[in-house]
Amino acid sequence: MTPARLAARRPLFRCLNAPSRPRPQLRDVSYQHAPKPKAERLPDLDHVSIHRAEAMRRAHYIRRRNWLALGAALSMIAPIVLVRLWDVPPADAKDKNDKGSGGVLDMISPRPTRTDSPRAAVGEFQGKKVVIAAGDKIIAAPASSDNPTASDADTVELVETGTSYIPYFPKTIMLPTSSGPEEVESEAEYTLLGLGIRKVSFLRVQVYVVGLYVRTASLHILQNHLINTVNPTASALIPGEKEDLRKALLDPERSNQIWTSILSRTGTDAVDMAFRVVPVRGTDFKHLQDGWMRGIASRTDQVRQKQAELLRQQAAEQKQIALPKPVDEGEFSDESFGLAMKEFKALFQGRGKAPKGSVVLLSRNKQGALSVMYQPVTRTNKGEKMGEVSRLGEVTDERVSRLVWLLYLGGQNVSSEDARKNIVDGCIGIVERPVGTVEGMVQ
Repeated sequence: MTPARLAARRPLFRCLNAPSRPRPQLRDVSYQHAPKPKAERLPDLDHVSIHRAEAMRRAHYIRRRNWLALGAALSMIAPIVLVRLWDVPPADAKDKNDKGSGGVLDMISPRPTRTDSPRAAVGEFQGKKVVIAAGDKIIAAPASSDNPTASDADTVELVETGTSYIPYFPKTIMLPTSSGPEEVESEAEYTLLGLGIRKVSFLRVQVYVVGLYVRTASLHILQNHLINTVNPTASALIPGEKEDLRKALLDPERSNQIWTSILSRTGTDAVDMAFRVVPVRGTDFKHLQDGWMRGIASRTDQVRQKQAELLRQQAAEQKQIALPKPVDEGEFSDESFGLAMKEFKALFQGRGKAPKGSVVLLSRNKQGALSVMYQPVTRTNKGEKMGEVSRLGEVTDERVSRLVWLLYLGGQNVSSEDARKNIVDGCIGIVERPVGTVEGMVQ
C-alpha cells in the first residue's frame, strides 16, 4: 500500500478507535476547578436585607436630628427678630382694637361697657396707691385719700419709666445735705431731669432703671452752663440753638467735653446732682460694683491712650507743640486716685443682696464728693414696704464721682443710651426759658 493511501485512511481508523469518553481539555479543567471571583459569587440575601435596613434607620435618625436642630435654632431666633423688628401699635390703635368686635367670644360672653377713663394707673408705689389726678398727672397718694391732688403734702408725683418691672419714678425726692459754715444737716429737694433703663447683652436684658436728679436750687446753675455752651450772651436758646445743643450733648467728643467742664466746677458754680438706681430684678451689690468699676477702668484707659498718642505726636515733631490735651498728665496715675478707687470699691463690699425695687442713691455735692445711700424694700402681706435710708459711705476725691457721672452722660459708649437721650431732652427743656425762671424747671 502506498503512503498516500495510508494517509487517506488514517482519519477513518482514528474514528473507529475513538475512546468511549471524550478526553477533557486542559482549558475546561482549569475553568471547572478554579475558584470563582468574589464579584460572581451569590451574596447572602439575609445580610443584604439587614445592612439596607440599618442604613435606612440611620438616615431616618439623621434627618430627624437635623429637623430638631433647625427647630431649636428658629425658636431662639424668631423671638429676637419679632422683638427687634415688630413695631408696637400706638395707644390709639390699641383702643380701637379693644372697641372692635371680639368675634365668637363676644357673641357668647359679651364684654361689659367701659365707663372709666381710657387711661388709668394701677398698682402701688412705696405703699401708696397710684391714681390719675387732674391734668393727667400720675400721683401716689395714701390709701385713705378720697380725692387726692398733686398739690397735697402727702402725695408724690410720678413719672413713667417704660418698664413694667419698675413702672414709676418720683418726680422729686428729698436727700440729706449739709449747709452753712457749721455744716448743719438738712434735707433738700431734687428734681428729676431724665431717666432710662440699663440693658446688657444682645438680648437687651433689663438690669436697672437709673434717673438723674438735680437739686432744685441748682437748676438755674445747670441751665446757665448749658446755655453758655452754645451762646454765652443769651439768657435762653432759640429753636436752632437748642438743636445745636442737642447734637453736642449726643456727640461722643462734645458731650464728654461739656459734662467734664460742668462737673469740674466747684463752689458756687457747681451743681448738686444725684443718680437714683432701682434694680428691675434681684441682684447684689457686687454686680453693681463690677459694672461701675469696669466702666471707670475703661474711661481711664481711654484717657491714658489719648494722652500717650499726643506725647508720641510731640516726640515725632521733635518740639513742643500746642496740642489740645484731654487731661493733665498723670491725672489718673497717682497714688491718691488709686486709694480713692479702693474706697469706692469698699462701699459695696459685703453688702449682700439688692432685691428688686430697692433704691441705691449716688449723690454728688458742690465739692465733688460722692455719697452712696441705700433704701431696702421688704415684702409684707400688705405689699411692699420701703425701709429707712442708710448711708453706705463717701468718697471725697471728685475724680471718682466725675467718672461715674460720665458713664451715663458723655462719651462713645454710655451705660444707658436711653437714659442719656432722656436726660438730653430734660436739658433742652430747661434751656428754652430764661435763666432763673420757675418755668425753667423740669416738667
